[in-house]
Amino acid sequence: MIRTYSLDKHTIQEFSEDALPQRLSRATWVDAHEPDDLERQALTPFLADELPESTDVEEIESSARYFADADGLHVYSLFLSRVEGKHQNTTVAFILQPQRLITLREDDLADFRLLRLRARRGQVEADSPRALMLTIFEQKVENLADGVEDMHRDLEQISHLVLEVEDSDLEEAIDGLARAEDSVGKIRLCLMDTQRSLNFLLRHLRRYPELQDQAREILHDIDALTSHNTFLSDKVNFLMDTTQGFINIQQNQIIKIFSIASVVFLPPTMIASIYGMNFDIMPELHWSFGYPLILGIMVLSGISPYLYFKHRGWL
Repeated sequence: MIRTYSLDKHTIQEFSEDALPQRLSRATWVDAHEPDDLERQALTPFLADELPESTDVEEIESSARYFADADGLHVYSLFLSRVEGKHQNTTVAFILQPQRLITLREDDLADFRLLRLRARRGQVEADSPRALMLTIFEQKVENLADGVEDMHRDLEQISHLVLEVEDSDLEEAIDGLARAEDSVGKIRLCLMDTQRSLNFLLRHLRRYPELQDQAREILHDIDALTSHNTFLSDKVNFLMDTTQGFINIQQNQIIKIFSIASVVFLPPTMIASIYGMNFDIMPELHWSFGYPLILGIMVLSGISPYLYFKHRGWL
């Protein structure tokens, strides 16, 4: 699907009444979401090369993600999305040309849905494709900030579960911490990638001081979010270590109980073994009260270690 937007009085407005070729010729922003072959062909006249494939935009080398050629400036940037409660990173390809901005993506991202909603309300202000691209990055950083806040709330709940709730399900806490660690890592990767993208744009926006100032403000926000995200990463590691420590304590407590039980039952077992031997000459066999006496000795030999452990505070 291809959506087209134009600039009207410094605001972005979507239009879809005309046929695709006419819309493309007048568009300031072309947003291609999973374009089919016909839509890719419709974009061919606006590009010197072919529209990049999904495999091209997933390259991790800087030279493959940020470069300039005859088509304009290319920036392949990671965006954060959430699918079935799990965060994932999706690459969006930006092609910035003097007269238009082309974006290519495979997933339906929340950032672009919100931009469409804001555009319909006339709330997206931009006076050029360059300014629009920075506006998209601003929206991206706002979404990342929301993700950091959500992670902070999730970690507060897990922290309460681990540190304050008695007899809590620590295995559930570990599952939550594993998901949190994965999300924090993906947010950090998005922040770093956005920082690299903006630094690349800064080098190509030297003729536009106001846009450079806007980019620097976004970079300042990224620095603040990176510090907060680092704090969350440290908190995840702390809670993971604490949870594993509590699990080890519980396991040690169980082993301690079995160890004490084996010591308590060892003397009675030894006495029972002695008087279970089948020798012909055993004087105690003819005692009238031998059986109850031995039972009493077995009970005392079992109680004595228990009382000793209790006295020492080992129980």
